Formats: sequence, structure tokens, C-alpha cells
Amino acid sequence: MGKYFGTDGFRGEANADLTVDHAFKIGRYLGWYYSRDHKAKVVIGKDTRRSSYMFESALCAGLTASGADAYLLHVTSTPSVSYIARADDFDCGIMISASHNPYYDNGIKLINGDGEKMEESLLDGVEEYLDSQENLPYAQGEAIGRTVDYAAGRNRYIGYLISLATRSYKNFKIGLDCANGSTWQMAKSVFDALGADTYVISNRPDGLNINVDCGSTHIGQLQKFVLDNGLDVGFAFDGDADRCLAVDEKGNVVNGDHIMYVCAKYMQEKGMLGSSKVVTTIMSNMGLYKALDSLGIGYEKTAVGDKYVAENMRQNGHIIGGEQSGHIIFGLHANTGDGLLTAIKVMECITETKEPLSVLASGMTMYPQKLKNVVVTDKDETLNCEEVKAAVKKVEADLGDDGRVVLRKSGTEPLLRVMVEATSDELCEEKVDEIIAAMAAAGKLIKVK
Repeated sequence: MGKYFGTDGFRGEANADLTVDHAFKIGRYLGWYYSRDHKAKVVIGKDTRRSSYMFESALCAGLTASGADAYLLHVTSTPSVSYIARADDFDCGIMISASHNPYYDNGIKLINGDGEKMEESLLDGVEEYLDSQENLPYAQGEAIGRTVDYAAGRNRYIGYLISLATRSYKNFKIGLDCANGSTWQMAKSVFDALGADTYVISNRPDGLNINVDCGSTHIGQLQKFVLDNGLDVGFAFDGDADRCLAVDEKGNVVNGDHIMYVCAKYMQEKGMLGSSKVVTTIMSNMGLYKALDSLGIGYEKTAVGDKYVAENMRQNGHIIGGEQSGHIIFGLHANTGDGLLTAIKVMECITETKEPLSVLASGMTMYPQKLKNVVVTDKDETLNCEEVKAAVKKVEADLGDDGRVVLRKSGTEPLLRVMVEATSDELCEEKVDEIIAAMAAAGKLIKVK
């Protein structure tokens, strides 16, 4: 990770950590970089945050001033930018979003022409320019770029999603929680076109209510909605729709680990999985690994971040991977997590097997898990502190094969994350607190957030 760009872009409070000056300079650098030997084309999408419009204008000004053409998808999802960047031969794509964060945060995600997260080498160049006093040459005359309305690209992405469904959703009552974000219009369009009886909540964005008590990070509202309306299934997205969690017909949450299990099992049964392994991060639940072991399906573990999952899949030819949080990548169809695509793939499992989601997910049992975020004096010093390492080693010995510890730096916030899985909630809580107590005793702890 660099100074500005973490595992999921440059993110922070709008006009405090991430300013319009940053956005303008990012546009200037990308416009100059890609316009050196041809007329560059950059596609831009944004979520529904009030500040997204401001950042869109600043990026466009920077891009066009450097000679690139900026194509605007307007309010759309991160995966749609990824799809259009590769399908329509753009030099790169930009998504303005802070994903599941509150409205006052925002972010700039850079996507290469293959629809993947931007290469580190180019991000390094952007960061160096942000901190420099260098003034890149301005385009002049006919070399100045233009801004193009490209809403048609968003519609083409919707058509692509619809084309991936294997059966009609007729007679299915499906609930959608759009998090007052990127999918507030497009999600219903997709499911209506596929014949579903579609019920939608959190689809009235006002610029301030994105992710507020709704979406994949606050799924309780969708659980109640599914039960109150007797729905067959529900899907919850986050602010930029690269995540999806599900709710079964009984109101139970079906998280990203469950979704990977359900889809991998279905793909194996249909002969579609081949030798592919399921690629997870180190934060996936032990229950997923035990369930995959029982099916004879292999798996690999990466650092936290769908970026690392995607890299592993690409390098090793795996076709499914993701995170417990709902970033699921279906490598035959997309190069990034896609919430709407994930919902369609779960519906494929339901419609083809003719089994409800509760039955499909029942083969996997989640181990209790406790995660606490802690603010410390220095993340690296704390991770390397002998007292802390000794506490982690002791907890691991106490848990044996019936649990595990993950202690890691957050990729998006100035925090350490302490996670323990064990056979009971009480034991998880006890062991997490044991590690945090060691941080406090060593003088490293500031607060538990």
C-alpha cells in the first residue's frame, strides 16, 4: 500500500483527507500518462454521495486539461466501470465511491483497461505526482479533451448481466436492499427483466443516506423485510455494489463464505469447477474450509482484500473466489467483485437445483467468530511486539485445531484487527480480549474502537 492508495483506492473524508485538488491532480496525471501516444479515453462512474458530483467534475477537469476524453457513466456501480473499461476498450476506468463507508467519506478507485485494479507501478506514479510541485503540460487547441455522456455503457452492462441468467425468475419473490447507493435504479431493472416479483428497499438516495442502516453492512432491515413479505430470497448490496450478501427464505443471513460454498458445490456438481480451487482471504471462516474439505474442493488463502483474491485467481486460473464480506469474483464473467452478478449466480443455484437457499447453505456451519478493531500507538511496532506475539502464540496453542487467530493491519483504516474463531462465542470473546490485554500491558493500546 502507498501513502494515499490502499487496498481499495484512495479513501477518506471528503475535502479533508481526499480533496478536489487531489482529484484534479489524479485526472491530470492519468490524462497525461495515457495521452502520450494516442487520444486517451477514460470512463468514470460514481455512487450517490453528495461529494461524488464534486469529485467527478474535478477528475474531468484534470483529464481533459491533459488531453484525455472523459466518458461519464453517471451513478453506477464499481463492477460496471470494470466491465465497460475492458469491453469498450478504454485506457482505464475511475470509480468515485467509498464503498460501505458513510456519506461524508469518499474515494477514488482506479481500474486498468482490463477491468482490474490498477497496477502498483502506475499508482506509485500518481502518488509521486500528488506530492510533487511538477506541472505537467496542458493540452492546447484541438488536443484538449472532451467530456462525453456515456449512460449507454451502463445500459449495456445491465444487458450483459441479464444475458448471464440461465433461467427466468418467474414466480420468485425477490427482495433487494440497494443501500441507497449505486444499484438504486439498476438492480430492479435487472430482476424485473428476468421475470421476478421484485421488492426493493433503500432505493431513495438523497446524497446523505447511503449505507445508513441498510445494505450489506446493516442487513437486519432486509432480514425483516424478507420475513414480513414472505419472500423467497433477499440480496443486499453495499454503496458501490461490489458486494452482495443474501438472506434466505427463513430470514437467515447467507454471507460471502456461504455464497462461495453454495456456488462452488453447484459448480462441482455440474462439472464446471474442474481443477479450480476456491480462493479466499485469511478472514474466511473455518467452517468454509471444513465444508470444502468434505466435498474434496481445494482452496487457497490470500491477504485481506479482493484485490489479492483477484490476483491469485488470475495467476493460477481459478474461477471463483472472494471474501466473507460479500466481495465474490466469478472469474469467467468479471475481473472484480460484482454484487449483482453474485445475486444472479446464487439465483442460478436456486433455480437449477430447485432448492431454497436455506437448504443449499445448510452444508456449511459457521464457527463463532469475534473481531475487534483496536487503535494502537504504531501498527507495525505492535505487530512485532514480543509480548503481543507471545499472547497470540499462547491463544493459538489453547485453541489447537478448533480455532485460530488473525491479527492484521486494516487496509482502509488506521487500525489493527484482532479476530479469533473458536467453538463458542464466549471463548472467542475471552481470547480476543486476552490479546488486546497484552497490547495494553505493553503500552501499545490507545483504544478499542
